Amino acid sequence: MPPTSRTPSGRKPGKQPGDPGTTLRQVEAPDHRITIPAPASCPGCAAPLAEVPVAAVRRRQVFDLPEPAPVEVTEYAAEVKPCPGCGIRAAGAFPTGIESPAQYGPEITTKVADAVLGHHIPVHRSTLLVMELCAARVSTGFAASLRGRAARLLEETFLPAVRALLITAPVVHADETFTRTAGATRYLHVAATEHLTLMHTGDRSAATIDAGDVLPYLSGILVRDGYAGYTHLDNVLHAWCGAHLLRDLRGIHEARPEGQLWARAMADTLLEANRLAHAARQAGRHALSADELTAVQRLYTGALARARSDNRHCTSELATHARTLARRFGNHREAILRFATDLAVPFTNNQSECDIRPTKVQQRSSGGCWRTLQGLADFAIVQSYLSTAGKWGIGRYDALKRLFTTGAWIPHALTPAGV
Repeated sequence: MPPTSRTPSGRKPGKQPGDPGTTLRQVEAPDHRITIPAPASCPGCAAPLAEVPVAAVRRRQVFDLPEPAPVEVTEYAAEVKPCPGCGIRAAGAFPTGIESPAQYGPEITTKVADAVLGHHIPVHRSTLLVMELCAARVSTGFAASLRGRAARLLEETFLPAVRALLITAPVVHADETFTRTAGATRYLHVAATEHLTLMHTGDRSAATIDAGDVLPYLSGILVRDGYAGYTHLDNVLHAWCGAHLLRDLRGIHEARPEGQLWARAMADTLLEANRLAHAARQAGRHALSADELTAVQRLYTGALARARSDNRHCTSELATHARTLARRFGNHREAILRFATDLAVPFTNNQSECDIRPTKVQQRSSGGCWRTLQGLADFAIVQSYLSTAGKWGIGRYDALKRLFTTGAWIPHALTPAGV
């Protein structure tokens, strides 16, 4: 059995032929030009060169940033005038967003937010980074407040919009991962597509799965792992992640290769079905042929029959685990082969696993846990926003700047135009 479900691409390491690359190249119009005169005399024979015309110019360019400019302070002075008639004091209106006697502007706010929220840098280190790169000193309290501020700005606009779009998606991926929060184990749940991400928090119960207000209202296909917490969702067609199944089969087969041949046969069946599905998509087909599906079903049936013979009359712990796994393959055959019977369904649940991975990055950078449940909930909201924006080609910095100035960016379709 291969150690992974991935197939070799055949490409050599490094830059691929035809890729434009990112090599630094000279520009025709530099911002500054410093002329270096030739020597006044020949270094070989000492002949004078002052009157000799220039034959060629060798150019070398240095790309750099200017020294960070000092922070600019802009004062807004709202005039107040008392009414001579009624005595009411009328004051000029401050611009939107100017709410405190002294506050940081959108550029500093976005830079700190990008460090803390976009790159998962701990609060204190983010203030040091911004001070060193931008010569702007900010407090740790300000940096720590940005996740909550961002989450509040997203709750009433971004979250409902993404939730409404996900409900209409034909294929949705779901996953969950555990965290240590406030001294207990809590879970972060994700529902995602190629262009949308939505996270929420709670325990691992069916009620919490439903609390995301997406999965109970789907009418298409739900791609997930084998966790039983999703089985109550009878409004969707289920598709199981092939990568998880291959890992389970590998564990059984490697424990006793000569006695659990069925696991190798079942893994080969899944990989062959995935190869056929991939080839069909590449050819622009929308389904496998009847002969291809029949071949896959026969291989699947044969692997199940071999599972029974490999473990008949065996009482070992391994045999017990093997029979349990074989029953799962027998009972959930339709969901396991969904990727072959519907080519809109991928072989793995990699989409949601990638979308939920930043949770582990944040957890590691935060000492392995979240201090409060609210902090975890705010992380889920902000990460939903940054992940979705990134899928639409919007960088973290730009997405955060919009959020703290003109308002949250909101997707208005399941996919970008032209995709």
